[in-house]
Amino acid sequence: MGIDLTLLWAVIILFGILMYVVMDGFDLGIGILYPFFPDDGDRDVMMNTVAPVWDGNETWLVLGGAGLLAAFPLAYAVVLSAFMLPLIFMLLGLIFRGVAFEFRFKANDRARHFWDKAFIGGSVVATFFQGVTLGAYLEGIEVVGRQFVGGPFDWFRPFPLFTGAALLVAYAMLGCTWLVMKTEGELQKRMIALAKPLALVLLGVIVVVSLWTPIAHEAIRERWFSAPNLYLFMPVPVLVLASTWFLLRSLDGHPHMAPFVLTLCLVFLGYSGLGISLWPNIIPPNIDLWEAAGPPESQGFALVGALFIIPIILMYTAWSYYVFRGKVRAGEGYH
Repeated sequence: MGIDLTLLWAVIILFGILMYVVMDGFDLGIGILYPFFPDDGDRDVMMNTVAPVWDGNETWLVLGGAGLLAAFPLAYAVVLSAFMLPLIFMLLGLIFRGVAFEFRFKANDRARHFWDKAFIGGSVVATFFQGVTLGAYLEGIEVVGRQFVGGPFDWFRPFPLFTGAALLVAYAMLGCTWLVMKTEGELQKRMIALAKPLALVLLGVIVVVSLWTPIAHEAIRERWFSAPNLYLFMPVPVLVLASTWFLLRSLDGHPHMAPFVLTLCLVFLGYSGLGISLWPNIIPPNIDLWEAAGPPESQGFALVGALFIIPIILMYTAWSYYVFRGKVRAGEGYH
């Protein structure tokens, strides 16, 4: 039996998107947290914790988009047509956030506030519209004859707007626990204090999304609550509750890495729950992976490049995080 290239590409793209959410999530989260920490010294330390690695984190977004074009051209065309506006807003936010990284350190005291605002606004806008796109994707895309036939504002509905706000909470929690791990002293104590209510809010939005989707969509309700799926998927909500409990416990005493790791567990469980709800559809509600797949020749050709470049990205990422490991202190970091 030959290799199912379509399934293999689905795994690669899902892995790339997960890596992007995890790795760009915490540095977007730092921008979301900036308004709560107005002191320039605190902001310098916060930005310095991610300054050496933030641009490499976005490699995974490029990989996911390029992989979708190569392996699932129908999905690429439909998704970009359906969500053109939120994706443009997301990219504009990422541009402002990226420019702010570079210019803030070079600006004088009078101009630095402008780049702080660009960093905050870019992070919030990029995160919010990522969440909006996700929510609209879950709601389904109107396709007739392999073409998107909806309108440019189909995404402007209550559920996508809620998921946009929910992702702000998730990324803020990632950023907060990342800073618990990377800072010390008074700044770390304030992050610990902020992480506790954020964890409860994150649990709340996970519960709301988990209830909203099956209530609104019969296919998702059938997927989760029919036997034997109910018993197979029950560990997911149980693990969400357990991870939240351990996360709150880990914030007591002198936390270091555990809160961040447990937040990653929550993100992974939420991601897996969305995957369970949609599988195997790549264009909800009813176009599956194999219907949207490109020719096997195209998939095979692109796979050669992907299998070459992905290990290099992983090695480079691991090495960069290893080099810049440890605490970041005031006066140290990016110049």
